[in-house]
Amino acid sequence: MGKKIKRFDVIVIGSGSGLEISSQAAEMGLKTAVVEKGPFGGTCLNRGCIPSKILIHSADVAETIKNSSIFGVNSKITGINWKKMQERVWKVIDKDAKEIEQGNRENKNMRVYKTESKFVAQKTLEVGKELITADKIFICAGTRPSIPPIKGLDKIRYYTSDDVMRLKKQPSSMIIIGGGYIAAEMAHFFSSLGTKVTIVARSSPLIRDEDKDIAETFTEIVSKKYKVMLDTDTLAVNKKGNKIEVEVQEKDKKQSKKLEAEILLIATGRVPNTDILQVEKTGIKTNKNGFVAINEYTEASVPGVYAIGDIAGIYLFKHSANLEASYSAYNAFVKNQKEKIKVDYRAMPHAIFSSPQVASVGMTEQELQDKKIKYAVGKYNYHDTAMGLAIEDKEGFVKVLVEPKTRKILGCHILGTDASTLIHEVIVVMKAGLGVSGITGAVHVHPALSEVIQRAFESVEY
Repeated sequence: MGKKIKRFDVIVIGSGSGLEISSQAAEMGLKTAVVEKGPFGGTCLNRGCIPSKILIHSADVAETIKNSSIFGVNSKITGINWKKMQERVWKVIDKDAKEIEQGNRENKNMRVYKTESKFVAQKTLEVGKELITADKIFICAGTRPSIPPIKGLDKIRYYTSDDVMRLKKQPSSMIIIGGGYIAAEMAHFFSSLGTKVTIVARSSPLIRDEDKDIAETFTEIVSKKYKVMLDTDTLAVNKKGNKIEVEVQEKDKKQSKKLEAEILLIATGRVPNTDILQVEKTGIKTNKNGFVAINEYTEASVPGVYAIGDIAGIYLFKHSANLEASYSAYNAFVKNQKEKIKVDYRAMPHAIFSSPQVASVGMTEQELQDKKIKYAVGKYNYHDTAMGLAIEDKEGFVKVLVEPKTRKILGCHILGTDASTLIHEVIVVMKAGLGVSGITGAVHVHPALSEVIQRAFESVEY
């Protein structure tokens, strides 16, 4: 190989949830290398959860103003200050990223490599012009947007979730290819602020991984807010003047049609960065989708190598990555390896910050049917509670799935106002193993919106 290999105690690839591991290693006095090509803080801080939710709140405010007449308050939006909206987000985000990096650089037990990396041999990484190795290596390098093989896509300027939120001006129109949570959130953000949005989804309904009742109702609601084309293939794209032309083919139509918009957003999923890292050169096994194969302790197939977060592909959430990071650090650094602990994924929730919001924990009805698990269903509408009536949420509902004999909670799915907050009552009860009585037996504030959760469980027909 020629080059001298620099040895560390710990190498952490990625500065998202991996920072929890690197900081713990450094605190233990271990010589730690942190490898990160981009800004510190990972996808969540720089181009994911946090900036998107700050921006989406502006869309929520705009939607509140548009609907204010329902409550007897006449108001209107007189303008959108796009520059101020952008500054509000990126001044905070970029400052945080720089401060996190600086803190790492100042730690006497840490060495920061601000460069791309790849494996070149067993537990050996090439970082810039250096080679480094360690007894313990943590792969926390995440995923990137998946780009579909669409004719002409390589010849035009398109956007992904990585850069669409940093647009210098608000686009007048946008076509979004994809029908998942990223498409749902971005469609809400841009359309609520006045951009003409069209979603082109290859299948149906939108957010089809959600419980079927949630996904179908969500699709019906948002189809009234912006144009939604379901079961539609994207055949080709090209530049037409100062716009993007997209040729699409609806599955039940013989003729294709052409759409035009100022901006094209590709939101067709994520792929792991294992290929960039060339993990096969260190003997790490991946699954059929390219994610690092890990066991219940976050260990990869090579002793001393661990993987967490999106690149491991168990769940693609920031909160699951944080959970895995804490277990991974414990399992790697515990003195007695017999005391290792399996990651506890019970009651892993998620939410979509669209309008309406969606939140879920546990299994969907279709998953229960596929696994032939017996279940009972409960459902309650927001509008049938006092607070649901007060806020005029006529479409929101809670659906719960329960094991009939034991009353164990199998799943809960919410569509409507504050779904991302309401779901937490169910998460806690599921994690504690309390079952339905943990919710129905608890006193709920009247007339708080959380009563809709209690009543959904009370409505279960066994």
